[in-house]
Amino acid sequence: MRIVAGVDELQHGLRFVLAIGMFDGVHRGHQRVLRRLVLAARRRHALSVLLTFEPHPAQVLRGEAPPALCSDGERRARFAALGVDLLVVQHFDRQFANQPPDDFLRRLADGRDLAAIVMTPDSAFGRDRAGVLPAVRRLGHELGFDIAEVTSLAGEGAMISSTRLRGLVAQGRLAEARRLLGRSYAVIGRVVPGDRRGRELGYPTANLELDEQMTLPPDGIYAARVSWGGPDPLLPDRVADGVVSLGVRPTFGAGERVLEVHIFDTDEDLYGQRLRVEFVRRLRGEKRFSSAAALIRQMDRDSARARFVLGGGQRRRSTAAVKSNGC
Repeated sequence: MRIVAGVDELQHGLRFVLAIGMFDGVHRGHQRVLRRLVLAARRRHALSVLLTFEPHPAQVLRGEAPPALCSDGERRARFAALGVDLLVVQHFDRQFANQPPDDFLRRLADGRDLAAIVMTPDSAFGRDRAGVLPAVRRLGHELGFDIAEVTSLAGEGAMISSTRLRGLVAQGRLAEARRLLGRSYAVIGRVVPGDRRGRELGYPTANLELDEQMTLPPDGIYAARVSWGGPDPLLPDRVADGVVSLGVRPTFGAGERVLEVHIFDTDEDLYGQRLRVEFVRRLRGEKRFSSAAALIRQMDRDSARARFVLGGGQRRRSTAAVKSNGC
């Protein structure tokens, strides 16, 4: 998949089929749209082009973007895996937002062959979100492009949307989120130094600094699958099971919210590595313990349960060390 910076960088003479949107999360509804984009392009002997925006339009128009459901690197990797030929990352500002949809589409089609636009009944773009399906269909008759309509996808009794998924993740309803995403919810972050307290307790952890503001589940302990290395987040060199702690660590005096992961049976220096952490199942809420010994006993139980949940081996405490840092 090639990436270009803005619609004006699209080459003249290009024959293409277009889809527009942020596609945050690349959930099952998004996947349906993107598969239709790729298929429509192939049928028309054209390139599949996905137009997305940076920064998020809500940041420009409302002053605050919603927390992400998928890191930008993983989002792009998923676009490529679904077969998108060309990703256009358009800088979004008020001037761009103020374009009427007909002006925008004429700008796109000028000197190029816009063969079709993929839209759902809920799609809208341009000034005042006036570029809805009936209006764009009329423009298609005028400018000579088709509409490839995709019906919205429902799941669990309601339409699948990024807003709905954010709510499910934030409420800790990970099984429901997994069904709508088509995979376990995950975040990506870089391993940074911590206070090494986990190592002192026999459970060394990798503390993560997230790539961007992400939607996070409630504080607590989670069985997790961790991956790192490789050319992109979907093709890691290493995959391992572990336990994630998300919260303020009340046993040692509540502080800032941190995300840290203990990786089973792994002895590597992970400082600076970017880890992808899948939240597979919530094991319990965050709790304050009366002593370090009581905390260690609970960590033993958490690790055994996580191994059982993940099918990662015997129900025993890991004795391996991760040389990254301690919680």
